[in-house]
Amino acid sequence: MVSLPHPLPGAVGLSHLRAYDWEAADGVCGGSPHLHLVCTEAYVVTGGRGAVQTLTPEGYRETPLEAGRVAWFTPGTVHRMVQGGDLRITVLMQNSGLPEAGDAVFTFPPDHLADPERYAAAATLPAKSGPEAEAAARRRRDLAVSGYLVLREALEAGDNGPYREFQRTAARLVRPKVAVWRELWRAGALATAERTGAQLDALESGAPEYLAGSGAYDSGPSREGGYGMCGRRDEYELPGTTLPHRGE
Repeated sequence: MVSLPHPLPGAVGLSHLRAYDWEAADGVCGGSPHLHLVCTEAYVVTGGRGAVQTLTPEGYRETPLEAGRVAWFTPGTVHRMVQGGDLRITVLMQNSGLPEAGDAVFTFPPDHLADPERYAAAATLPAKSGPEAEAAARRRRDLAVSGYLVLREALEAGDNGPYREFQRTAARLVRPKVAVWRELWRAGALATAERTGAQLDALESGAPEYLAGSGAYDSGPSREGGYGMCGRRDEYELPGTTLPHRGE
């Protein structure tokens, strides 16, 4: 049974991102478009400027980002971080541990999405750092952008069919991972919510002995400058937030 004894508030995941400055086929510098299946993600902009491009059933949107702004998107929203000049972001991720366990699907072309092995080969980085990792991260970014631009063009033409099909295909692709995700969710976000309920019960009954178990914790980055989906990523090895994941 997975145990996350001291998760961050709400059992959220935390990382810092510096958006890629690699130019893509459409002349835009930025990250790899993708969606999450069960996690809402938030960008807290800490410096620089840029944008986040999103695809939803309603269409395409570009939201400007600058220091002090917060943007978030719910499961099923395709998002692409765009660099405008030293863009730096703190990412808060719902359901700590699930994205690292695979709750993210790149907008690769349909032929890659239809074959789990081919998808995994394109999504996997061969190393955590170094020239080989950078080259692979850039290749997968370019592949994701190529599929993303097709989805965006269709939405801009009023056709959300390709986008909805991508959502369905992404759901099929991750289905084998759901049992592991459920275990992480129960140990993290669900356990945190249930713990609050137990604490409310204790307060209501006049028995707040749980307060004797209070404590303070701190951490620094466990890895700096990794190759994430959206940009260079600083990770924190906190309970549930940094797990082995082929796609990162």
